[in-house]
Amino acid sequence: MDLLEYQGKQLLGSVGVPTPAGEAAETSDEAEAAATRIGCPVAVKAQVQVGGRGKAGGIKVAQTPAQARAAAEAIIGMDIKGHHVHRVWLEPAADIASEYYASFTLDRSAKKYLGMVSAEGGVEIETVAAESPEKIALVHIDPLLGLRNFHVRRLLFGGGIPKEQHKPMANVLTKLYQAFVELDAELVEVNPLVVTASGEIVALDAKVSLDDNAEYRHKETFTAFHEIFATDPQEKIAKEKGLNYVKLQGNVGIIGNGAGLVMSTLDVVAQAGGKAANFLDVGGGANAELMANALELVSGDPQVKSIFVNIFGGITRGELVAQGIVDALKSVDIRQPIVVRLDGTNAEEGRRILADNPNENLHSSPTMLDAANMAVQLGA
Repeated sequence: MDLLEYQGKQLLGSVGVPTPAGEAAETSDEAEAAATRIGCPVAVKAQVQVGGRGKAGGIKVAQTPAQARAAAEAIIGMDIKGHHVHRVWLEPAADIASEYYASFTLDRSAKKYLGMVSAEGGVEIETVAAESPEKIALVHIDPLLGLRNFHVRRLLFGGGIPKEQHKPMANVLTKLYQAFVELDAELVEVNPLVVTASGEIVALDAKVSLDDNAEYRHKETFTAFHEIFATDPQEKIAKEKGLNYVKLQGNVGIIGNGAGLVMSTLDVVAQAGGKAANFLDVGGGANAELMANALELVSGDPQVKSIFVNIFGGITRGELVAQGIVDALKSVDIRQPIVVRLDGTNAEEGRRILADNPNENLHSSPTMLDAANMAVQLGA
């Protein structure tokens, strides 16, 4: 779960990372009132789960509550890289002397945590990474060992942090790592981590991504920070029904059993000249109910023009999949053509069930490539 900036700041602040106090607002009236309570000047910041807000006009400094109101009116409702702004965050405008970058994330290839620090923080950190990677210190951390003083020293010296800032920065890095581990986060990133004119270090931004698989350990956090408006409607429905679903940009709906098979199905659809509208894995024990739910979910996406169901039976039984498809067609108004490829356990019986329940929108194909070609053509 990707958190909004202010949510990430609240979590980091709870473990001692210095963050500015502020208030969230969903209307211009709320923004004006918040600016009055906080005291101006204030920064009015769009709350979206994407970078580049400042360049897109999503961050404005207001010198008066009236200006904060006007800024909120301009920002709320904006579209920033495909993300609609529903909320702004107001906090005291910072007097910035320096901007740093700090983060902890997972490096799955190394099977370790990865810490990163740079004295070249701010909006151009991507440019620094591309053009001057030597200015970013990278340190791998064994999860069993944890963050040690030598890790911190390597990050501070390697990242070019001035020596007079080493002690307070070491404290901040320790707290960031603590938050990263205790929250079961996939990413904790602060950019910029600023030094103010008075010498204080403050996390002026926060990007925190929590591992959904650890939700059972952090029920309160997930409940408090879950943003309905930040979730694609199809993905929300999929989660409620226990389906592994990821929205994509094509027009061929994909349903398969097993992540590997679904990934291969996406590739075959691309090979056939089409683009997948989604990734949907019904799992190894797909039954009639799951198949009906999957078809209802995929067919409910307005960008889907055809549906490709690709099942290879192992634990999954072909006749149950077929019965789920038949049941779905009886109970749900599915207007897109459906191409089914069944193979493996009880696939022959499954194909017989489909043949015994003819439907003008239902098509069957013996091979994955033929089925992909048919799905792409029917969705054209």
